[in-house]
Amino acid sequence: MRKLNILLAEDDEMIEKLTAYYLRQKGHEVDIAKNGNEAVRKFKNKKYDFILMDVQMPEMDGLQAVREIRKIESDYLAKGHTTVIAITTNPDKDECLKAGMDGNTQKPFKSDVLSKLFSTYSLS
Repeated sequence: MRKLNILLAEDDEMIEKLTAYYLRQKGHEVDIAKNGNEAVRKFKNKKYDFILMDVQMPEMDGLQAVREIRKIESDYLAKGHTTVIAITTNPDKDECLKAGMDGNTQKPFKSDVLSKLFSTYSLS
């Protein structure tokens, strides 16, 4: 698996630590955002291969954050299209897709789910 630059937007500290640990063990670089505003700020300053976005976060939720990210991508074509997967306890797939997510997964999830996501979106 190639090394990926991943943005993990997650406000639950336990899920953030476990997910980041797993991703780093696989050799990926992981940046953390605690809310949607922080995720958008980080996205503006760095090219990511993959974003895992919690849907329910403080300040700006994941749906609004991905709308902002897609706007940035359309305004600055050099950013290209970044794969964004919603991570949530109560997934509404249609709502996630309408906002601009590429897919979603339910949390809590196990490491094999992340591996499957990488394979599904040709990131491995």
